[in-house]
Amino acid sequence: MAKPRTGEEVELTIDDLAFGGAGVGRHGGFVIFTPDTAPGDRVRVRVRRPKRRHAEADLIELLAPGPDRVEPPCPHVPECGGCRLQHLDYEMTLDAKRRQVSEHLARIGGLTDVDVRPVDPAEPRLRYRNKMEYSFAQGPDGALRLGMHARGRWDEVVDLSVCLIASERCDAARAAVRAWAVEEGLRAYDQATGVGLLRHLVVREGTATGDVLVTLVTSAGIEAEAAVDRLGAVLPASLPGFVGLLHAVNPGVAETTQGLARRVVVGRDTLREHVYGMVLDLSATAFFQTNTHMTETLYRRAGEAAGVGRDEVLYDLFAGVGSIGIALGRAAGEVVAVEIQAEAVEDARRNAAANGLTAHRALCGDVGRVLRERRDELPSPDVAIVDPPRAGLDGRAVRRIVEFAPRTLVYVTCQPATLAQNAAAFCAGGYRLDYVQPVDMFPQTPHVEAVARFVRSP
Repeated sequence: MAKPRTGEEVELTIDDLAFGGAGVGRHGGFVIFTPDTAPGDRVRVRVRRPKRRHAEADLIELLAPGPDRVEPPCPHVPECGGCRLQHLDYEMTLDAKRRQVSEHLARIGGLTDVDVRPVDPAEPRLRYRNKMEYSFAQGPDGALRLGMHARGRWDEVVDLSVCLIASERCDAARAAVRAWAVEEGLRAYDQATGVGLLRHLVVREGTATGDVLVTLVTSAGIEAEAAVDRLGAVLPASLPGFVGLLHAVNPGVAETTQGLARRVVVGRDTLREHVYGMVLDLSATAFFQTNTHMTETLYRRAGEAAGVGRDEVLYDLFAGVGSIGIALGRAAGEVVAVEIQAEAVEDARRNAAANGLTAHRALCGDVGRVLRERRDELPSPDVAIVDPPRAGLDGRAVRRIVEFAPRTLVYVTCQPATLAQNAAAFCAGGYRLDYVQPVDMFPQTPHVEAVARFVRSP
């Protein structure tokens, strides 16, 4: 097996699609991962990062397209890092996502022969995201850019003319803020020099209501405050559906939109959404699914897996704004929701009341700690739903859930690797993984949501 050298150009045929969206090919038996390729493609690639058993490469030339290659509709493919599968036949991506869930469960969790069901397809497949985070940068020509980071680059931003996974309202907000910033002559923040004002633009939309909530993240200073106040004077009239503008200040060097001081410039700091028969108020920073259209499908699948009864207790862990617990809690006797973000807990309480769910408790804190410290006062759960962040559950949270011993455990995730890790732990703790139902919440990207149903062994 000849190991290729850095910079070497080789020809290969792509055989498969790896998790993350890169094509998998072999050169003399050596595995090479190449983005922007499709199974069946014959390609010429340049080796970029050879390792002991595999290498990464860049596509140089498409010699012959495979049967699953299609023309991407977005003009910014492949330089933009916002989505990576627009060049692939959609049905093929669904099959690849299903196989990747199965492979993670087997390889990481040691769980073979799991019933991983066909992926629920997305509708629509474009214009579905209700939240977008855009970055500002100065281009090599000095012109202001506002868009997504270039693929594989943290220091380069693609100036978008359109984004086809963003909703039309999110796209309109990006265009309006960019036009204002150019007219004002404002500059993007430079990490190296600490000069410049504009850092990020976060847009959230209520898909069913049309509400648009905008957060502009800037560097610190009076000049930045004055600039955002000027935006607040013009944005409401130029952006249909506008409900509020927030100003968030990032005084540090690190690029982040989380945990920042915020003020309401104009309007309000929440938007309203309708989903699965619920009315939800969402704060600017609270977690909610980024695809409202497919959230209906996700909650239906979670409800089927939970099977909660009228007099039963439902735990909603990592509850966010409380939406899953409220959606399923209407068929339960009582809901206990646990969420670490205080703003989201307040959202959950308001949302439960607004949807007539009176037997609902929302507790603020780390899941593992809350379940340990308040065990004596909490009712025993019949069903528990967990929707953890990408990192999954830590060992403490797994142990506490196992100790509470709900008869049914529903695990919702967008990260198959951590699902596999946690699934192995739950199975070791007395549960059986009944099935996994993937849902395509993120079409045109390698990501996939999954609903896993665990039942307690007798």
